[in-house]
Formats: sequence, C-alpha cells, structure tokens
Amino acid sequence: MRLISFCVPCYNSQEYMKKCLDSLLVGGDDVEIIIVNDGSTDDTLSIAREYERDHASVVRVIDKPNGGHGSGVNAGLAVATGLYYKVVDSDDWLNTDALKTLLDTIKANIASGTDIDLYITNFVYSRYDGDRSMRFVKNFPTNKVFDWREAKPLKGGHMLLMHSLVYNTERLRMSNTVLPEHTFYVDNLFAYKPLPFMRTVYYLDIDMYMYYIGRPDQSVSMNNMIARYEQQMRVMELMLYSYTFDELRKMCKGLRKIMYHCLEVIMLNTAFFTTAKYSGERKRQYNRMWNKLKQADKKLYKKLKHHSLVCLLNFFTFRGKGRVTTISYKLLCRRLHLGA
Repeated sequence: MRLISFCVPCYNSQEYMKKCLDSLLVGGDDVEIIIVNDGSTDDTLSIAREYERDHASVVRVIDKPNGGHGSGVNAGLAVATGLYYKVVDSDDWLNTDALKTLLDTIKANIASGTDIDLYITNFVYSRYDGDRSMRFVKNFPTNKVFDWREAKPLKGGHMLLMHSLVYNTERLRMSNTVLPEHTFYVDNLFAYKPLPFMRTVYYLDIDMYMYYIGRPDQSVSMNNMIARYEQQMRVMELMLYSYTFDELRKMCKGLRKIMYHCLEVIMLNTAFFTTAKYSGERKRQYNRMWNKLKQADKKLYKKLKHHSLVCLLNFFTFRGKGRVTTISYKLLCRRLHLGA
C-alpha cells in the first residue's frame, strides 16, 4: 500500500521541478508521485516523462490542457491511490529527513491500529532574506492523536496552509473539495473546506515543507496579488459559502475558532488586494461581495464585517491611493505577524 500520494502540479517548471521531485523520491515505494503537466510550453513534460521512465514504480505523469493550479490538484486527487494525499508545488520541496519521520510515524500508527485523518507538520518560508518556520507547538498536542476539541486558537498570521497538511485521501474526497480552474490562491480553499471532515489529527513538530518565496512571477508576489484581485475574491466567496454561520457554530470550539480565523485572515488579504489600487470598479466589486454575503448569511456577515480585524482594514480602504494604502496594510500585517 502506498502511504502518500504526492501531487506535483507543473506549469513551465523546467527550471526547478527536479529539486522538488528528487526530495519526494526519498520516500521510495512508500509514496506515489503524480506529476501533472498543466499544458506547459517548455520542457516540463519531457522532464516528467524522464522521471516516469527512471522511476516507473513510483512516478506517474498526467498530461492535460492548461487549467490552472486547482485543476492539477483535482486531477491528481482523481487518480491517487495512496492512503494520504499531499500537494507539493513544483518550485517547493520537502526536507528529506522530515519526510522519513512522517512516513515512520504513519507506519507506526497503522501498526498500532490507529486511524489518523490528518497529519500536520511545520512549513518553512524559504526566502532570500532567510528562512522562517511556521510551527504549531502552541496550538496542538505534539506526537499524539487528538481531535479538534484539544486544539488551541490560531492567532495573527499562524494559519493551516496547504503546505502543512497531509489529508487522508478518502476523507478528502468525502469533503467534495473541488478547486476552481484558471484561478490562483485556491490553496486557501484547500486548507479550509476539508478540515471538518478530519476527525482525528496528529501533529509532528518537524519542518517538512520548504515553501520558496522570491520569484517575481509567483502568484503570491504583491504586484500579482493586486492585479489578480478578482481571483482572490472568487476563492474568498467559495470559502464563505462552504459553511454557513450556523454550521460553523455547531462545530466544536477548537475547530470553530480555527475556521473563523482562517476566514478572517483570508478576508484581510482579499480586502487589501482588492482595494490597494484605487478604482471605482474595484470598490463596487468589493461592496457587492459583502452585500451578497449579507443577503445569503447575515450572521456570518456581521461576524466578519463588524466583529473581526477586517473592520480595521476597512477603515483604511479607499482612503488613500496606491502607496498610502499599501503602507497601511503592511503596518497592519506587521502588527499581526502575517509576514507580508
């Protein structure tokens, strides 16, 4: 049985995908590596085929027309055979020692008859100015099985991003998490909607996922996020309508607070990247998003609009142009330790 199916969505990744794939191969026959070539126009597909030939028992390639990152994640999940499913972006990589520790832990839990729906590990922002680890030792019990009732609230910029999550494949499929095509920032939805379906959790305090930040063409660069604000809003709305306020209230306190925190932080990002560049049309779209939520779920609207940190950022929006608003957002992020 394959323990983990790694999905590696690739689009024009020839310059960096080998580092990613080599780090996953350390898992040997315990892992399955699904390379999804998303309509690349460079040598990505030929490199993927080379890995498939050289590691036929581990690597498989899906070649498909371009549909965006979410499309690649969906395609990988559709064919995954591993007990667990993890997405690794082609410009990121895993710490090989940490991967071995995770695999050993999974084996030990299987041997003891312990079912785990979600494994959580640390991830590291690998930047030009130094690495910074996102750890959860203050939020979750370490090296033991727990459920969400034992989770402590996340604060500031601490979030359960895609990089820290290893989902049970069948539980992930049960969540019916289908990511939109041709849309950036879908990893936010991927780290939110499946969480209530994960009943048992195991946290390892290991820095496994190396999240590279620094390429100017990355979707998370400030200029790109400002330009692609409509895609950020699209993902935000999918998150907002994944669960109603009443459904969130029925969740146990630990999970509920994590879900609220996720919505709050992503809404902060959405608010800024929609309004950082002054535009009447941007303002109208932003207001329409809120009005739509008010009509659909008034209680969730009030929770986010008036009883969260979003109201602080709303104070700044459209009160300055470009640089002034950007500076205001950066100061807020520094205060919240969001790492902007």
